[in-house]
Amino acid sequence: MPVTRILAGCKLAAIALVMVLSVSVGLADENRPNFIVFIADDVSWNDYGCYGNPHARTPHIDQLASGGLRFTNAFLTASSCSPSRASMITGRYPHNNGKAAELHLPIASHLTWFPECLRDAGYYTALVGKNHMQREKPDSDNGTSRKVFDLINNGQLKNNHGAEGKWVETVKNRPKDRPFFFWFAAVDAHRGWDADREWKPEYGPMHQPTAVVVPPYLVDDLDTRKDLASYYNEVTRFDFYIGQVISALEQEGQLDNTVILILADNGRPFPRAKTRLHDSGMKTALVVHWPRGISHPGAEVNGLVSAIDIAPTLLEVAGVALPETFQGVSFLPMLQNPTLEIRRYVFSEHNWHDYEAHGRAVRDQFGHLFIVNSRNQFAWQGPADSVRSPSHQSLLRRAGSARGLTAAQNDVLMAPRRRLELFDTRSDPLQIDNRIGKPSALQIESLLKDTLEQWSEETLDSIPEQVSVDSFDRQTGVRKSIKPYRFTTPGSDRNAARTNRSGPR
Repeated sequence: MPVTRILAGCKLAAIALVMVLSVSVGLADENRPNFIVFIADDVSWNDYGCYGNPHARTPHIDQLASGGLRFTNAFLTASSCSPSRASMITGRYPHNNGKAAELHLPIASHLTWFPECLRDAGYYTALVGKNHMQREKPDSDNGTSRKVFDLINNGQLKNNHGAEGKWVETVKNRPKDRPFFFWFAAVDAHRGWDADREWKPEYGPMHQPTAVVVPPYLVDDLDTRKDLASYYNEVTRFDFYIGQVISALEQEGQLDNTVILILADNGRPFPRAKTRLHDSGMKTALVVHWPRGISHPGAEVNGLVSAIDIAPTLLEVAGVALPETFQGVSFLPMLQNPTLEIRRYVFSEHNWHDYEAHGRAVRDQFGHLFIVNSRNQFAWQGPADSVRSPSHQSLLRRAGSARGLTAAQNDVLMAPRRRLELFDTRSDPLQIDNRIGKPSALQIESLLKDTLEQWSEETLDSIPEQVSVDSFDRQTGVRKSIKPYRFTTPGSDRNAARTNRSGPR
């Protein structure tokens, strides 16, 4: 379908580029690939069967991984819902998205969202499920309208509040004369555990407390096990509706020509996961399925990938030129050769999410994780809904008992914390052994410290003089009667939303 209309920041690639891409993946121009991005809400990377969890039931995701690629080192830019999603949609770091660096705040108005570019190139675009992204109202739009999605629907049904209930009808009711891009975003597994109340026989048996994996940083008691079983139910419901979409695509003969991504916005909503810069919060599962474009189905991809790399990858696959605002790099070459590495580093940040915070992290290709926590006087216990959870309350009870907490459990409640942390995630997957200051680690500590400082400077990051403060009680998770509590967002004092520099990659 020829397209001549151009939106701000988006344009079709040169004909030569389209031809090269079409030849490289064996596609004709009139049969451009479709795209579906499935996003779970608050699900850790290792809570799928294909990522090693023996109890969480995810047969459809596992099947897609067996016929696609399973990325083992994919990382988010934030372990916080809306900043993480904003990074995916703009291909930029949170502090480079304007106020959207913090939870529930809008993305700077001048920035391009990658579905805009696909829509401009003739794609039918739909967001069904959790949105959680908004654009700041511009001072003047000069009479133009920047529509991103042809369809926006919350996906809710009376008997399914996981936001997946309208995914299949979106597939079936789409315009059949256009390629499509679908952003299918579940509310599962956000706390509330409505899957327990809305369970259907077709989901299979509900998960039982006796069959869950209790992480070492939680207390292994009945309350925590029940909490995890309810969480697993939400993960399974998410998987079920992915399976329904796959069946619909197969029936219409579209599965082979559809690029499918499955990931999450942050880690599970439990202590020492969501809002953490550690792997339990910032690492995401990333399954990519595309029969026509993947050369080694079933392969494991070990190279580093950042969430900001999704936008340039999908536009390159579509043969659409990349906006200059993108900071990510395409991982399309990895789909052809899973052994390739496109990055030496990935960067993540943690800003306000219910509680005052400012943390930055860099990971290298050798499994080292370096963290700078400028609010280390506080415990890093997780968001308010996690603090209110049975799992967190079990930690508090155990802390007050004669038995006490293990080192891993105490890390949830510890205050003050070390300002600097360094871990070898390959030998220390839970990130318990802080290697800061150890003679054997001084060289990598210095290198990663310099790399993180370079990234912060080049991307105009900052620690504002007055950051947003706690709006919930740190012990109970109950909302505080304090106003105002939101102040200057990181990078805004340096106009970071206007730079396109990416820092080291």
